[in-house]
Amino acid sequence: MKTPDKKSVLQLLTDSPVPLTRREMIEAFGLKGEDQRILLKRLLKDMEEEHSITKQPGQAYAIPDALEGVGIIEVTKIDNDGDIIAFPTDWDQDAKGPPPHIIVTPATKMPALGIGDRALVRFLKVDFNVYTAQVIRALDGTSGRVLGLVVQRRSGFILSPTDKKAKIDFDIENNDLNGAKPGDLVIGEVQPARSQARKKVRIKEIIGNDRDPKSISLIALHEAGLRTEFPPAAIKETKNMVVPPLGDREDLRDIPLVTIDGADARDFDDAVFAEPHNDGFHLIVAIADVSFYVRPGTALDEEAYRRGNSTYFPDRVLPMLPEALSNDLCSLRPNEDRACLAVHMWINASGKLERYKFVRALMNSKMRFTYELVQEQFDAQKGELLEPVIKPLYAAYELLVKARQARGALELDIPERKIILNDKGEMVGLKPRARLESHKLIEEFMVLANVAAAQALEAKHAPCVYRIHDRPSLQKIENVSEFVESFGLSMPKGQVTRSSQINDVLIKASTMDYGYLIHEMLLRSQMQAAYSPENIGHFGLALERYAHFTSPIRRYADLLVHRSLTRAWKLGPGGLTDEETVRLEEMSEHISETERLSAQAERNTIDRFAASYLSSHVGATFAGRISGVTSFGLFVKLTESGADGLVPIRSLPDDYYIHDEKQHALIGRRNKLVYRLGAQVTVSLIEADPVTGGCILEIQGQGADLPGIPLSVPLGGHERGHRPGGSFRHRAKGGPQKDRKGPKGNDSGKKRPSKGKKR
Repeated sequence: MKTPDKKSVLQLLTDSPVPLTRREMIEAFGLKGEDQRILLKRLLKDMEEEHSITKQPGQAYAIPDALEGVGIIEVTKIDNDGDIIAFPTDWDQDAKGPPPHIIVTPATKMPALGIGDRALVRFLKVDFNVYTAQVIRALDGTSGRVLGLVVQRRSGFILSPTDKKAKIDFDIENNDLNGAKPGDLVIGEVQPARSQARKKVRIKEIIGNDRDPKSISLIALHEAGLRTEFPPAAIKETKNMVVPPLGDREDLRDIPLVTIDGADARDFDDAVFAEPHNDGFHLIVAIADVSFYVRPGTALDEEAYRRGNSTYFPDRVLPMLPEALSNDLCSLRPNEDRACLAVHMWINASGKLERYKFVRALMNSKMRFTYELVQEQFDAQKGELLEPVIKPLYAAYELLVKARQARGALELDIPERKIILNDKGEMVGLKPRARLESHKLIEEFMVLANVAAAQALEAKHAPCVYRIHDRPSLQKIENVSEFVESFGLSMPKGQVTRSSQINDVLIKASTMDYGYLIHEMLLRSQMQAAYSPENIGHFGLALERYAHFTSPIRRYADLLVHRSLTRAWKLGPGGLTDEETVRLEEMSEHISETERLSAQAERNTIDRFAASYLSSHVGATFAGRISGVTSFGLFVKLTESGADGLVPIRSLPDDYYIHDEKQHALIGRRNKLVYRLGAQVTVSLIEADPVTGGCILEIQGQGADLPGIPLSVPLGGHERGHRPGGSFRHRAKGGPQKDRKGPKGNDSGKKRPSKGKKR
């Protein structure tokens, strides 16, 4: 037996439930010669001097306590029993090995910690390498970390946060820079301090540089607590995965199923087919069988749940599942066998779903269509798959549209735009996203499959994660009604609103010059959709029951629905567990929150790309329209780029301004100037900050009312002091003033307004 090294000694002591003497270690290693025993003695002395081991009473050796006294932890998991599991933030895994198991003891009179939250704690050892952590206080914000830009000042280095709403900068000591330089985008860890006046951070990670366009999306994903890398254990679980044999699965490989996706799509998780049946159609929607590969309790499942969904940025995708699944085994690529969970659906001549059947199957896609290609072939009535595939799909779609119109689903038409990047990842322009009939076709097929999934689970009295969308509140409807009335339209008041009633207004508004504005206001009046095990229906789609089933590659909610269908309809392994059934409400809340975080990260990234694009155009003038009105200024959306910017109230012509919330306007009391939501304006760009995504604008000219649309409350009423929901603001003379911190600041430099996206 060769003489043991440090690693083997540490492993021996780690595996031992009690400290070991040198004699016991000699026996454990099977050392025979005196030379080996002397070398072990020297090794133990060296390890004791470097504090990697400690000598206990009785000449026994042990590994010293991993944690002592007070430290900072980050929550990594909340287990099935509700225990909060964490790890020490300063733990060096390469030097010390796997971190200890830490269970957080909730503090009284303090909000419960969530995944990613950090706290200052006191450690108490309860077993070998197992500790409890008593919370002393939660650290700043939700994570105790700040994302920002390193800036050098005369007095030293500071961290300027990337968040426009941040109120302060942070000092950085020279020995806490950890290699960061001015211009680096970094993550700083807030240091505990008695005084709140000047907070300090220690740089923990350098994520990029403000000159690198790839850093733009990195900022957003770090702000949202999203991770670019998958845990090694999750990657390892994908290594030996293969497409399963046919077995008990239904064989759909001879059915001409096709995928229809965007030109830049890398994963294809749904395929469709239609054929005439009686006076209606037989439809098949086949979805990648993710639940077969991602089983409850695995490392893959834990990471997918933590992410909740995929997040899409202009220059990258942060997938919910590793590429081995999302871009390979669970991607329905053409001419390759793939496992799927499919639903057969039969609709009548009115487009109504009459019956359905869910099966686990093996399929083989016959074509990877893009939206543009399938629309082009249908319009030209040409193509090899026109007769057997494309024409039946469009014919079935026409029936589904009839059903949609009959039930009164909302028809909100809000155009989307796509950022165009060059090879360097820099934004070079913007273009409207195409909205073809092929897009709507796939949407209607997916909606029908989602309805069938909810019905199938209810038929078996099985748990379901519903996609719910509550009706707008009476207050919101009354507020938007007053706005709509100024355009000569009317909405019902004082009663429960139906989606069909809103649709009537939308149809009429579509023929008007300012119809887009009414569409936008009605969209803002809607409640936010969410996930829940309790069904309240989907107001926007005018459906009594609805569940997400069609995208388990990118949404965890769909994976839960797949598992419940698998268990309820006895479709094989990978079904919903009893434990998941009990936690369904908690899980629904979590994935609703991750969805909101991803959406916010996507919006913030677009804002930063747009600000980066505009930063070389400071001083230029642009056409735009007022997209938001607040007491501190106006938000303007630029026509060409789609970027949003703030016009501070101090930059408007000198006057007392009234913020009329009901009429979405700033009204000058003396000069009678009106700045109203939706009005066309010309603005000049004062500042653009790619790091925060903030732009400061100044309106050129005076007043911005909607021509032909009078204010419903006369200005005289305001002059008498009648200010419905408003407040006076006065700008001192002298023209635009530079904000204390550029686009992150406001008039006073005391509080930065939010960007105004959620008004």
